[in-house]
Amino acid sequence: MLFHITQTHSPDNCPKNEGGLSDLYDADAKGVKIIGIYGAFVQHKMFYILEADDLKAIQGFLDPGWTRCDVSITPVGTEI
Repeated sequence: MLFHITQTHSPDNCPKNEGGLSDLYDADAKGVKIIGIYGAFVQHKMFYILEADDLKAIQGFLDPGWTRCDVSITPVGTEI
């Protein structure tokens, strides 16, 4: 299943000078394949397209950013 994730943080919680974007997610999370990562950096928003079999895997991917970001998770697909 594919998921579109929007992750937003405030300017005071920006990871730019504290390790960067990779501080907001776990690229090695079990059960998650990263399809794409995109940023609207001036708006402090990140967009992820991920493939995963369950929500628990998605939560593991997002775990590093839970305390500094708001997140919306939407299942998406290519078929109507």
